[in-house]
Amino acid sequence: MSDPSLPEPSASGRPAATTPASAPASATSAASATSATSATSASAYGPSQASAPAKIRILLADDHALVRRGVRLILDREPDLEVVAEAGDGAEAIDMARTHEADLAVLDIAMPRLTGLQAARELAALKPGLRILMLTMHDNEQYLFQALKSGACGYVLKSVADRDLVAACRAAMRDEPFLYPGAVTALIRNYLDRVRHGEETSDHILTPREEEVLKLVAEGHSSKEIAEILFISIKTVQRHRANLLQKLGLRDRLELTRYAIRAGLIEP
Repeated sequence: MSDPSLPEPSASGRPAATTPASAPASATSAASATSATSATSASAYGPSQASAPAKIRILLADDHALVRRGVRLILDREPDLEVVAEAGDGAEAIDMARTHEADLAVLDIAMPRLTGLQAARELAALKPGLRILMLTMHDNEQYLFQALKSGACGYVLKSVADRDLVAACRAAMRDEPFLYPGAVTALIRNYLDRVRHGEETSDHILTPREEEVLKLVAEGHSSKEIAEILFISIKTVQRHRANLLQKLGLRDRLELTRYAIRAGLIEP
């Protein structure tokens, strides 16, 4: 007689496997559901759905390989920056810009064949959307002004590249200028020197009388009306109008009116 407390032997003579009492069917179903949910979550939120934002692609040009390596280490360790091309001089930088898609060029100033300043001018014409930063050892006002005229939107000193370069790259991509504190001081000093020496600045190229005439022209007054308002002759009004067009490089009354609005002489 078999003992009812023991499992029935299987055909092989071994006890038949049984489901432990501690693992009921409901628990097994819950575990299966959890696994299925996890698998669905992994599929829904995997790498294909949570792609990282695009990186800022950088063209780096410097004639010293060791400097390039150090600068590249600074840039590539940032999650949003990536050096996609390197050049050893200005001419090579232009070639690289033609064959690589870059958002930003970081150029040394003193390089063989073409300097960074010369390369900046070429790149600004070749790739109008490309932002340009000058990275240099020269804390020099002349280089600073030449860099800005060449189309650079920032000027960074190599001596503080580890502190300023990353911020300058991000500022450039936001269309914001980046200058080290000494450069800002140089710009202010240059402006004050020009004012002190009586040099005309772009926002003060018109005489007070010309501004009066410009305002009245923009308001739609005829030459006869302007002459009466200002107590001058019609010929003098016409001469002022001709001077305004020549000084401002404009062609007609419409362009004069637009200029007057930008200059704050009349309400739009």
